[in-house]
Amino acid sequence: MKFKTVAEAFNHYRNHSIADLEKRAAEIGQLVDSDPNADIASLNIELDGLKEAKANIEQRSTGAGAGFNPITGMNFQQQTQRDPEGDVFATDEYRSAFFKTLLGQKLNEGESRTYKRAMELVGTERRADAFNTTTDSAAVLPTTTLNEIISKARKMGGLISVCRNFNIPTNLRVPIGTPTSKAAWHVEGADVESEKATTAYVSFAGYELLKIMSMSATVRRMSITAFEAYIIDELSNSVMEAIADSLVNGTGSGQGTGVLSGITWNASNSFTYANGQIPKYTDFTKMMGMLKRGYGAGARFAMSNATLYNNVYSIVDANGRPIFISDPKNEEIGYILGKPVTIDDNIEDGTIVLGNFNYMGYNIPQGILIEVSRESSFKNGLIDYRALAIADTKPLIDEAFIKLSESAA
Repeated sequence: MKFKTVAEAFNHYRNHSIADLEKRAAEIGQLVDSDPNADIASLNIELDGLKEAKANIEQRSTGAGAGFNPITGMNFQQQTQRDPEGDVFATDEYRSAFFKTLLGQKLNEGESRTYKRAMELVGTERRADAFNTTTDSAAVLPTTTLNEIISKARKMGGLISVCRNFNIPTNLRVPIGTPTSKAAWHVEGADVESEKATTAYVSFAGYELLKIMSMSATVRRMSITAFEAYIIDELSNSVMEAIADSLVNGTGSGQGTGVLSGITWNASNSFTYANGQIPKYTDFTKMMGMLKRGYGAGARFAMSNATLYNNVYSIVDANGRPIFISDPKNEEIGYILGKPVTIDDNIEDGTIVLGNFNYMGYNIPQGILIEVSRESSFKNGLIDYRALAIADTKPLIDEAFIKLSESAA
């Protein structure tokens, strides 16, 4: 193989072993001595490339000048080490750097670069408090971890498993489409009247959710996988539970707005049954009839576990058939009049909501911010972790919900 330049020869041999390079150099020496027709100029170029490749391999083996190309004067590592593209928070490097930082472990060069880039995107401003020190760190949960937290929260059941999840900036009006009438059969050549789509708007506010977790300093010895599993469990059981409760009971004052308190309930969308009694079969058919057309396709009943088994389970129709049909085969708990049932113990006992919960949403615009302080619990030998989430909950379309509740005593 003939090389036109020393750089070409160097790049060809730089990943070979030193033994291979020395063997090829010996072959070139024998070829020059034995073959009078040998291309001396080409062989000299190859020999110089072999010498440079050998020197480069020896430098890399000692860690000095690793990856340096003496021909071009460029560093291979510098060429390939670039800022991560796309969603930085979704990269494996950021995930590893995030948990290593929380654990107080050392980052490698790629992790440090990715973490620095993420911090620039977050633009976090530290608060001037007593624990604001150089050992503190604040970062957004990696995308994969946040998705796992949300997924686990959905598997816990309740309305959070069926409501719509948003990730939009706060105080931004977002259009929400409402059901429209069906298409009409068209007579060829005839004019068709256009229908103006009715669009509702929703604007999420920003409310803070805080959770403080303290762990022993021996947490440094935990593996990244084990620590991530702990974080997922804690945040699923605290932050996401707070959001789940807000979806039902949130007052809208310093917190999200819930389906029970955020909708104006009146005779057009709610009614009651006698206190101390159980609802009647006709109460459920009345709820179905009150739900406006277009919302029924994705509608479901929501109630507490006590309401289901104390107030609903025993109801039968005129022919003695139970209104509630359990579903042990599929993931659904069961059905009432063909609509799936969702159990959420945040709903007060005796209250039943029928609605399309695609029109009930929660918003987490910036993920969950994690901060660590190794000074705040200095005397106790603990490390404090603070989870901060900006979130909001809100009914998107009021007319998508019907309420049946027990009358006051």
